Amino acid sequence: MSSKRREIPTYGSPIIETHCHLDYLKQDPLDDIIAKSRQQGIEKIITIAVEPGNLDTVLDIARSRDHIWCSQGVHPHEAKQFTDEVATKIKSRMSEEKVLAVGEIGLDYHYNHSPRDKQIKAFETQLEIAAETNMPVIIHSRDAEDDTIAILKNHASKLSRKGVIHSFTSKIDLAKTAVELGFHLGFNGIITFKNAEDVRDAVRFCPVENLLLETDAPFLAPTPFRGRENAPFYLPFVAEKMAELKNLPVDDLLSTVYQNSIKLFKF
Repeated sequence: MSSKRREIPTYGSPIIETHCHLDYLKQDPLDDIIAKSRQQGIEKIITIAVEPGNLDTVLDIARSRDHIWCSQGVHPHEAKQFTDEVATKIKSRMSEEKVLAVGEIGLDYHYNHSPRDKQIKAFETQLEIAAETNMPVIIHSRDAEDDTIAILKNHASKLSRKGVIHSFTSKIDLAKTAVELGFHLGFNGIITFKNAEDVRDAVRFCPVENLLLETDAPFLAPTPFRGRENAPFYLPFVAEKMAELKNLPVDDLLSTVYQNSIKLFKF
């Protein structure tokens, strides 16, 4: 496998990592990962909250470094931990300079780590927080397309800044609905996987103005580093594949996606 690996490419256009979990990275010291990411042109990073237990952690990471921001939210896996007190804490932090979005929120019917009714309640409550605080949302949806579509249609008009369906792997119906409602789609190393043609079809469908780049690190390292811990510095591989699928020069793709990220998250 190592013989097929190559140096990480560097491009002239800066890159924004819109979705990773810096507090989960274990392979190397965090400062080393961040420094290597800067060397590869990763200008800004958003590290994502997923549970009550790491709301403080990701905010502390963001506060400690000028070019890192974070979200605040509870993932559907942890919806059983979502309480009124947690909702109040998330809402109170939307005015923080380093908090850019409500997330990671949504539905996951693949694993069902939390009961579906609790997932739906946590999802809708956090969408309401985003609407009330004029913030975008970062959405996770897996094997839950119908309910995700229904909930988005019900809430989208209240969200002045919409958001992103991150790590998009759903059916094309959700992609179409999301784009029609004004949401972005986030893509990561999955688009480089051999058996992910359906995800590549979603990239081909999505208007370039609705695309975002992410890694979801430490998960989903792109080919040719699949199987390793992922990190923001692998984003150029995702950008290369996305540009190929959109029939664009890589720097042109990166320039547009950079502006998409700036407009959505308002760094």
